[in-house]
Amino acid sequence: MGKLQHSESEEENDSDYGEDMLEMVEEDDLDFLKNAITSKSYNIFNKVKYSGAPKPKRRRLNNEDSDLEKEFEEQTVEDTPMKNLLPIKTKFGIVPQQIEDESGEKSEDEAEEDETQEQFDLVDDKIDISKPIPAAHLLAERQKVLREKKIHIGTLSAGVLENPEEKVTNLRTLLKLMDEESSEVFFTVRKLATVSLLEVFKDVLPSYEIKKVNNDGVKLKKDTLKLQKYEESLVQYYKKFLQKLEKNSSVLLKKKGDTRKFHEEEIKLAELAVQALCDLLVAHPYFNYAQNIAQAVVPFLNNVRSNIREIAKNAIRTVFKEDKREEIILKILRIINAYLKNRAHNVHPDMLETFLVLNLRDVNLDEEKEQDIKQKKLMARKQKVLQMSKKERKRKKKLQMLEQELLETKAEENKQSKQRNLTEITKIVFGVYFRILKSSTNNKVLGVCLEGLAKFSHCINIEYYLDLVNILDNLLKEEWIGYREQLHCVQTVFSILSGQGEALNVDPTRFYTNLYKGLLTTNASKNHSNFLILLKTLNDALIKRRKKITNKRTLSFVKRLATLSLQLLHNGSLGSLGLIKNIMQLNRTVDILLDLDNSFGDGKYQPELEDPEYANASSTGLYELNLLVRHYHPVVTKYARNIAFGVPATGEGSLDPEYAKCTPEQLYHDFDMCEMAFNPPVPVPKKVAPKEKHQKHLFADSAFESQCKSIVRAHLKRKASFL
Repeated sequence: MGKLQHSESEEENDSDYGEDMLEMVEEDDLDFLKNAITSKSYNIFNKVKYSGAPKPKRRRLNNEDSDLEKEFEEQTVEDTPMKNLLPIKTKFGIVPQQIEDESGEKSEDEAEEDETQEQFDLVDDKIDISKPIPAAHLLAERQKVLREKKIHIGTLSAGVLENPEEKVTNLRTLLKLMDEESSEVFFTVRKLATVSLLEVFKDVLPSYEIKKVNNDGVKLKKDTLKLQKYEESLVQYYKKFLQKLEKNSSVLLKKKGDTRKFHEEEIKLAELAVQALCDLLVAHPYFNYAQNIAQAVVPFLNNVRSNIREIAKNAIRTVFKEDKREEIILKILRIINAYLKNRAHNVHPDMLETFLVLNLRDVNLDEEKEQDIKQKKLMARKQKVLQMSKKERKRKKKLQMLEQELLETKAEENKQSKQRNLTEITKIVFGVYFRILKSSTNNKVLGVCLEGLAKFSHCINIEYYLDLVNILDNLLKEEWIGYREQLHCVQTVFSILSGQGEALNVDPTRFYTNLYKGLLTTNASKNHSNFLILLKTLNDALIKRRKKITNKRTLSFVKRLATLSLQLLHNGSLGSLGLIKNIMQLNRTVDILLDLDNSFGDGKYQPELEDPEYANASSTGLYELNLLVRHYHPVVTKYARNIAFGVPATGEGSLDPEYAKCTPEQLYHDFDMCEMAFNPPVPVPKKVAPKEKHQKHLFADSAFESQCKSIVRAHLKRKASFL
């Protein structure tokens, strides 16, 4: 009790002391302090709490003090926070000074986030979730939010495209929209932001690589600094965009033990990310991070989804076709080579099919040595001229000629660099092919490998030809390879033997036998595409090597080609007949097949034999032409008649010039109906007036006519009685 009384006495003393202090302060200063305390204008007043009017027991407040609470409420309602400055005391009284409190303003990023959050909460603010909500209302609100987002994204993208240097910061906001978290428009906004950024970067990015420059101690112009800052920002935002795309696309790259199941919308977003990476690689193969994009795209060539493989394959093939400097091709091939080694070549054939579009026709693997030797010879000649010349004019003239040759050599430095890249590309491609030939047992991969070897066989060094032919011969004896792979083996062998390898001491009889034996396997059903491989192989085996094969073998192949043309589509039949026409033009002894007299010959024709040398095709004729002349395709009919007449260049049975100059491969491609277009176009049928119907029926027997009429009359009577 004593302590409590003592404390009460102390409070009374304190209260009295406060009243004494208030009496000492002037009224103007007292008003100022009241306002400062209520608005907390100074940091010292942040800890001061004004509790309103005091209790009547301790102190009576005057009328002015009693309105303090009301003033506090009025001041706190203000929207804009004000900060009081030191007052000015004049003869008229104290003049308060105020300024807007900027410490309470939010940063630019926070303002953007608040604005975005307000847009996110539009649906929640307008819909009362405590009551049942119709689906139509939810969809309407979602469409409204989505429409606002589209306008926002479109405005930001248009700003960057109109003035990239001034509006480059818009990319930061678009990148934030790629991390959209609103449940109503989650995936849609992310897709829109991704597509918009893709188109912006495709349009804004330069065709050259932006390199970081160190400007320490160097004074630059204002415009130069502005351009450097813009390029640095552009590269930075581009890097963030690629990182987000790689993160989104990683959904499609499942590792071992990963059993996660993703939503269908996440998979679609990942597919869009892969498409965006591929488009950027195609559009800007020499800009920053192009190699990183290629590193991210190459694994998708081996994806389990066919559409993803197709997207990646088309992009890589486009880059291979359009790259003229051969630099990005070399980088991509090195990435593919490393990937194949890590997977032990157990990949999808689409990865190797990208090699087939490479242009390796003008590659000389020994060109580096030749250039070095040429350079040394020129320098040696220059030194000899300097030492051996006696007269100044002659020496000067010869020196000028040599200097000109040296300058021409230097001017071709870029070409030599490109050629070195091309040589390195060729080495990588054949390194992959030879590793697959030695170790892989995957039919599909092996087939693509053999197809590539057949196409690029002219680039192989001659010393490797014999070993390659022996490897292919051993492959043909394997039982696990299919017919298409066998065709590729034979195609590669004849491509080698009809080119630089024609000097090799190789007996190709076994390859002719294999080709002849499986010739009729191709037909118009699922394996009709094999005929194009057959056409190329037969062209090498029968046309290019026509002087090295016997007449019996040629006749057997021509007879079997004519039989094959009956079971192919019309473009295959045209290719087969075009090849027969070329053989007959180059070898007139084949005309014996047009003679239907079988009394001459070596014996009976035996089409079931597998060796064309002993089939006795000279004892038969091209009876198939009699059917092909009645073919549904008019051009097939013309070719069949041309062959039946002995392939005349003019006169009866001759071909139109537009068809006569076509090669067998051109005929196969030009008349292909893969696009559902018949060539030549089918003419529109003429309008013919319909025939008039006979009003009267003609009867050969008058008795039968009278019987029919009586039946009709009886029927009409019964019908009238019912009515």
